[in-house]
Amino acid sequence: MLVKICLLGLLTASARAGPTRIVGGNPTTVEKYPSIVQVEFRSGSTWMQACAANIVHRQYVVSAAHCFDGALFNVASRRIRAGSSNRNIGGYIIHVDQVTNHPSYNTRTNDGDITLVKLSKALVYSESVQPVQIAWPRMELPANLPVVHAGWGTTTQGGSMSPILRDVTIYTISRSVCQRRYRGVFTNRRITQNMICAGIDGVGGQDACQGDSGGPMYYDGILVGIVSWGRGCANAHYPGVSTKVSMYTNWILANTVKDFL
Repeated sequence: MLVKICLLGLLTASARAGPTRIVGGNPTTVEKYPSIVQVEFRSGSTWMQACAANIVHRQYVVSAAHCFDGALFNVASRRIRAGSSNRNIGGYIIHVDQVTNHPSYNTRTNDGDITLVKLSKALVYSESVQPVQIAWPRMELPANLPVVHAGWGTTTQGGSMSPILRDVTIYTISRSVCQRRYRGVFTNRRITQNMICAGIDGVGGQDACQGDSGGPMYYDGILVGIVSWGRGCANAHYPGVSTKVSMYTNWILANTVKDFL
């Protein structure tokens, strides 16, 4: 059986998020974004949502590699909660079977910050659990394009996590502008062709934030980015940075189809 993953055709439209990173957004429901799932971390006997991920197949989600990395990481310390608008409550739990960080992932630069997570059992699709469409390979988004983040992250930098799912609309910012803004800010990080920058340029106040990592950046319901990193949250000068999904579409396909041929 062939894996079913929907792809977006080439965009012709022209128009105008610290490593775990919705500020200035609004409450929403998982039925509006049924491909988003919570990624929960285990500490002792306690489980707590700390990242998000995106359903691409009944048994696979994609997230940020930094959510599934570190000296203490093992597959038993992560699980996903699907089908719930409420943080840490409701929906249903599925544990992680296998994690494949992209081979180019660099913990110092955050380039290649994407991972493919195989679940221990298949998801059951419903109104609140559905796969997302993913961007066409190497698709480029123009600047000033409206995009949407969703997640359970903090509503202010360093603040409390949201108990309910929230979303926010911001706008893509060109790579050249984003590169200038971040030049010299971090010793080891730069804006690469594998990243998308977005925010409210010169204004700020809206962004993904701590706890939103691994979650979606949507354009018209299409998964075009995965929340990765940035300097603070909702900063007027420093846009949020997401992993550009279109640079990894072929990798996602290759590593999911092989299990379902």
